[in-house]
Amino acid sequence: MQCASILYPQIHKIWCFKPSLSVTPPPQQQQQEEEGTSHDDKPKLITSASNPFVKHCVKLRNSSSYRRAHASALVVGATPIREICRFQESLQDESVSMDCLILPDKAEIPDGLDKSTASIVRVASTVMRKLSGLQTTDSLDAIALMKIPASFFNVDDDQKNYQKWFPSVHRILVLDGIQDPGNLGTLLRSAVAFRWFQGMGSSRLRVPDKDGVFLLPGCCDPFNEKALRASRGASFQIPVVSGSWNHVESLKEEFEMKLLAGHPELGELLKPVCSLSQTLCDSLSDTPLCLVLGSEGSGLSEKSLQACELVSIAMAGEYESLNVSVAGGIFLYMLQPKNR
Repeated sequence: MQCASILYPQIHKIWCFKPSLSVTPPPQQQQQEEEGTSHDDKPKLITSASNPFVKHCVKLRNSSSYRRAHASALVVGATPIREICRFQESLQDESVSMDCLILPDKAEIPDGLDKSTASIVRVASTVMRKLSGLQTTDSLDAIALMKIPASFFNVDDDQKNYQKWFPSVHRILVLDGIQDPGNLGTLLRSAVAFRWFQGMGSSRLRVPDKDGVFLLPGCCDPFNEKALRASRGASFQIPVVSGSWNHVESLKEEFEMKLLAGHPELGELLKPVCSLSQTLCDSLSDTPLCLVLGSEGSGLSEKSLQACELVSIAMAGEYESLNVSVAGGIFLYMLQPKNR
């Protein structure tokens, strides 16, 4: 795909992300930029939803393949944008960056984002609704165009560069066919909250020190708009690898990992199910571990059932199972790494 040049409302720097759109300001603006332009200068307003940049952003929001082709995603809301920016600053991580900050016309730059060097674009309320996909945008204060981080890998069966995905591992969350973006986003957020990731940064590239999330076939895109909303930006903060069971089995052998899977204790199972307890968790504190969670509708895949030791959460009443994000939060908390 060739980079297309489009005239664009006044922004504060020229930006291009291949193979995406190159935004070239008009000659008058170029002169202004050479003389020095800041966030204090008022950008012109995008009022049309048919603007090429708006169409590009909407396609990023709606299409997983388009997001991956352009290595970019749309993040809606100042809160997750702030979380991502704080993470970027704390690790000096230039692989997680904001290309553009989109604001409602006449709105102030949200607290915590006013020091950003990203381009500022102002849009009419109708365009804000189009970009966000929300019916009402009265409380929507910002949208960001973000680069998908370098810690996201989509691998095929021939790729087995484990040291690049997870240079050393202790806890890996494996999601098996989690199609609901709300559940997947919540699990990513819980994984970050309960320290199933520890990273170190450099001025050039974030290198994940330990741990992360592995997505088996059937999982939704972690940069899906609903997954991003539920994760509150965690998709940008934790290493995520999308691959097959062959990769999980190779990870197990490479790092001598134990495979556990959450599963309700049902009578028809042909293998034993142990109960999650503090004693069990303490016994696994020094053991490299993959925790596998299946979807609410289909449960664990046949391969997961065969390969993993099964663990259940004891419950009162007649309930067969918990929502996977609720159960996952309990597992992630109980099995979280110690002394981090």
